[in-house]
Amino acid sequence: MNRVHLKTYGCQMNERDSEAVAAMLRARGYRIVADENDCDILLLNTCSVRDAAEQKAIGKAGYLSQRKKRQPAFILGILGCMAQNRGAALLDQLPDVDLIVGTQKFHRVPDYLDNLRAAREAGVPIGAGLVDIAEEAGSQNTIRDHLPPAAEDETPAVGAFVSIQQGCDMHCSFCIVPKTRGDERSRPMEEIVAECRQLAERGVREITLLGQIVTSYGRRDYAAVGGVSAFVQLLDRIHAIEGLERIRFTSPHPRGFREDLVAAYARLPKLCEYVHLPMQSGSNRILRAMNRPYTRERYLEIVAALRAAQPKMYFSTDVIVGFPGETEEDFAQTREVFEAANYDMAYIFKYSVRTGTPAAAMPDQVPDEVKEARNQLLLDVLRQNSLRRNEALVGTVEEVLVEGRDQTGQRFTGRTRGNRVCVFDAEPRLIGTLLPLKITRTSVSTLYGELVLAGVG
Repeated sequence: MNRVHLKTYGCQMNERDSEAVAAMLRARGYRIVADENDCDILLLNTCSVRDAAEQKAIGKAGYLSQRKKRQPAFILGILGCMAQNRGAALLDQLPDVDLIVGTQKFHRVPDYLDNLRAAREAGVPIGAGLVDIAEEAGSQNTIRDHLPPAAEDETPAVGAFVSIQQGCDMHCSFCIVPKTRGDERSRPMEEIVAECRQLAERGVREITLLGQIVTSYGRRDYAAVGGVSAFVQLLDRIHAIEGLERIRFTSPHPRGFREDLVAAYARLPKLCEYVHLPMQSGSNRILRAMNRPYTRERYLEIVAALRAAQPKMYFSTDVIVGFPGETEEDFAQTREVFEAANYDMAYIFKYSVRTGTPAAAMPDQVPDEVKEARNQLLLDVLRQNSLRRNEALVGTVEEVLVEGRDQTGQRFTGRTRGNRVCVFDAEPRLIGTLLPLKITRTSVSTLYGELVLAGVG
């Protein structure tokens, strides 16, 4: 009765949190299983950024609660942002849920599961589900464990997420993250560097640093040195790790792209020429309403500076359409900036009311059909941009990190430094290597090519 399946919704932070929970459970003697039908314990790690994400998780939990009728010892838990946002109120809607654990208590999950299992084995009535959404000092330092090395028949991990900072102090008017993740807090730099070094020793070649506002790392804990922020100091130290070949990070904030970070793209070869730069809106009026502390002009200055530092730069972004009060002129300005930035990828969201945020009470909520139309217009622009950029790569040679087999199991996949997914023929021995790939054809989202293996033993 110790088989656990974790299902993750939402962002890369949630994926990383699930990895850490899995590692802690394995260390406690639990088995992590890939098929939810084979588990005794099912944990949903949830997202609250949009109402649709919460409703999807609630629907899944409601469906899973039916298993208790067939399998009385089955344990169902809800973790993460929705647990933090809704807390014990979830039990009114989902009375069969056994465990609700918030974002600062992931490290308590093994203890709570041990207690639940012991109580059931002893025949002790549990009553209402166990709920823990309290804040805990130092909780940011608990998300550091990784999954164990792959078995002989599994693909070894060549990339890893490393959590460096949690929480957010920005308080954008549309966002519930400060409520679900708490105030900004950063891990000690020495611990992060040690974790990255250990990952490199285990064969990891690419590390993605994670945080709610990753570029705010250490701003209260470490002094700038010679105009170099704590975050860039951390990049420098990770860059020096032997065996590590690539560094990425997400999600930043435009205010974090000061001169030192822009310059890092020109002087640190391991820092991949890919930036996720959330715009949210191209209208200064809407940006003020969103409580975003920059203008469209400043945003485009950052884009230009990054392209000057690294001409091959690839950009992705976040955009919200249909924010309360967004007029046709506001949207036209957003589209103008969207086209000027020439994004390679974007997450385009239709504004979703999040109860408890200032935007939820704003007047002039935009009709759903208008949001949908604006969303589609930006998607069309993105599709054209992405295809044009990809087609320009046909016939060129790009460096690719071989990650493993693709979804078909017949070919292999990897990513370029610009974060473009590639599909190609290869051999298992090449997993974890950086190789030149000649691009032969492309789709909107994927590159296809042939490895250039001359000289590869």
